[in-house]
Amino acid sequence: MPRESSSQSVVEGTLLWEPSESIKQRSNVSSYMLWLASHRGLNFSDYAALWQWSVSEIESFWASIWEFYEVGPLPPDQVALEDRSMPGARWFVGAELNYAERALARNDDHPAVVFKAEDKPLTIITYRELRQRVASVAAGLRRLGVRKGDRVVAYMPNMPETVVAFLATVSIGATWAVCSPEFGTKNVVDRFKQIAPRVLLAVDGYRYGGKAFQRLDAVAEIEAALPSLENTVILPYLESSPTLDALKFAKPWEEIETGEGETLEFERVPFDHPLWVLYSSGTTGLPKPIVHGHGGIVLEHLKVLSLHLDLMSEDRFFWFTTTGWMMWNLLVGGLLLGTSVVLYDGDPVYPDMSALWGLAEETSMTYFGASAPYIHACMKDGMSPGQDFELSKIRSVGSTGAPLSPEGFGWVYDSVGSDLLLASFSGGSDMCTGFGGSSPLLPVRAGEIQCLGLGAKVEAYDQDGKPLIGKVGELVITEPLPSMPVYFWNDLGNARYTESYFERFPGVWRHGDWIKISPEGSCMIYGRSDATLNRGGVRMGTSEFYRVVDVVDGVADSLVVDTGDGGQSGRLLLFVVMIDGAELDDEFSSGLRAKIRSELSPRHVPDAIYAIDEVPKTLNGKKLEIPVKRVLAGVPLAEAVSEGAMANPGSIDFFVDMFLSQDS
Repeated sequence: MPRESSSQSVVEGTLLWEPSESIKQRSNVSSYMLWLASHRGLNFSDYAALWQWSVSEIESFWASIWEFYEVGPLPPDQVALEDRSMPGARWFVGAELNYAERALARNDDHPAVVFKAEDKPLTIITYRELRQRVASVAAGLRRLGVRKGDRVVAYMPNMPETVVAFLATVSIGATWAVCSPEFGTKNVVDRFKQIAPRVLLAVDGYRYGGKAFQRLDAVAEIEAALPSLENTVILPYLESSPTLDALKFAKPWEEIETGEGETLEFERVPFDHPLWVLYSSGTTGLPKPIVHGHGGIVLEHLKVLSLHLDLMSEDRFFWFTTTGWMMWNLLVGGLLLGTSVVLYDGDPVYPDMSALWGLAEETSMTYFGASAPYIHACMKDGMSPGQDFELSKIRSVGSTGAPLSPEGFGWVYDSVGSDLLLASFSGGSDMCTGFGGSSPLLPVRAGEIQCLGLGAKVEAYDQDGKPLIGKVGELVITEPLPSMPVYFWNDLGNARYTESYFERFPGVWRHGDWIKISPEGSCMIYGRSDATLNRGGVRMGTSEFYRVVDVVDGVADSLVVDTGDGGQSGRLLLFVVMIDGAELDDEFSSGLRAKIRSELSPRHVPDAIYAIDEVPKTLNGKKLEIPVKRVLAGVPLAEAVSEGAMANPGSIDFFVDMFLSQDS
């Protein structure tokens, strides 16, 4: 049921939407609860009771997910969790499955992939066609010598052939990794070289923002830097017949996808067999190669996509993402449910801000997913997509990548649709999921993530490792999840893995975010805990700052840095990107300081405010607060940040010059 709201007056906690009884009853999670009652004798009065059971009886919960979704046969007397230690939990030992077999279980003319690019018309691939194409490419990879355990890497955009190649790779039992073609050469090599791939799949180029970007020179450099490589397969995407003379191992795509009828075969593998390798941002060092297993991802994605996003087979599921962000992996996971996944390759604001909303209308999209910064940008632009486009089929809008402000929540209900579920998610590549997210059983309140994920024992810890309710603390996970990394590639003795997540609280996963969990079970994320603003003992997450600053008229984006460290006080510096025509003059600065003073605290009024052209960000759009802090502290640029891991490397120069001018 929609509630009246105005995005300009929405405050944190404002009730914006409640599910009707019909929405609750038709939801996947209600069907699951009925199944638990009939098959397990378990009855739960509400989501909170279900969640409590799922994190108290984690073995029973995950065993029920396996059975409810009919994942596959299990050995007699199968134990869901043999060892619950972290790191090192051992799930479903002895079970075998294959991700691709589940993703391609459907074999009919229902749309599997709906694809649109800036310069290409809408195309649809059915599940029957997808199976045929995967069978062809899998046979082609086998002819190239790819076998179970090998690595296949791709330098490809968000397009159907990337999905086909991924499913073909994992159907063989080989391991997949992908980088988006806008990644710089060094950035790609830093990732792929760690896992010694046998085959590289790549496009000749791509288009973005109406411009063509040729990538064969980059492919040649990547090929030369990978000594394990035996074959490079090029898909014509920018040109119909690209010249491949500069490549050592070049083969045209037609050699692996011949179009001939092939038998689709699946190599069933152990539960924790490597499915894919995801990578951390790599902004301060070599990217961490995060390995996930077939079984953990199948179970987690079935759970989150069905019970939280409430996706069904008739849905058209979209999330704006590149192949270099974990949201691509989650988007493709829609195939596990027989859903139609919508892919878009291109600039989300080309030729204007309405591009994705036009796509939603054209594809009859039912689930629209994007980043919080994109939603904020639409709000700033004064858009009203619900009036300008036919969006009545959208029943959910997803937001992730950064906290969504209360005003952003209000804008969605004012300007997109008043009767839809706005799902704010928080998670990460580390587990390739969101462990704080949505439920069709719960109300939506401005600025709040509706619930903690089923099976995810998320808690807020104080500095002494004691749980907090209603107060901001370290986001930790105190029981294992199946999609926790199996390991990091080439990480001897799990040393780097343990240091990354378990050093601060041994045996407990520390995620690195600030979180506040309400007594009702909702939560809010307050930014990275290593980027805390500590002013006179009053600690604040950076996201609280951005919720105030980024909605100010005239501000397009912002970055806040506390230069204090190691218990020493420092300066609080605010950097703002002004919209065209706005100026950071004394009047504007005074008004901004007054707003921060009244809405945050007097202690968090910046010591200085600077205008910048761009906020330094990762390739996935995350603000680089810690690298900027390190640069301002005098850490050499090469040690403070890997420029190849940045979306806009030139943006860091402002901060280098700032340090040098102060030092002189």
